[in-house]
Amino acid sequence: MKSLFVVVVLTSILGLGQRLALAQNEQSTGARKVIRQVIPLYPFLARQMGLSGTVKLEALVTADGEVKTIQVKGGHPILAQSAQNAVRAWKWQKSDHETTESLEFSFKP
Repeated sequence: MKSLFVVVVLTSILGLGQRLALAQNEQSTGARKVIRQVIPLYPFLARQMGLSGTVKLEALVTADGEVKTIQVKGGHPILAQSAQNAVRAWKWQKSDHETTESLEFSFKP
């Protein structure tokens, strides 16, 4: 019984700092419609450091709607990594050619 109590207490303590937080105000300024969008997580390290700010990305999207490459155009590297990880899972509407999509994410603790 004592060990169960210890496990419950430790789980509670460790879980306090791991609350889920997401980037806010994500937006795509490209012409193609996003059909699958993943919202970036606010990194735990960024929360500990009190980081906030905006990340700007440019994604080269293939004709079939998959992300080919991502370039960071601005923002803190820790926040930018989280945004890139999410955008890699995005899917756009199909097109007859590759397009460059501009994206912006706001991270606030």
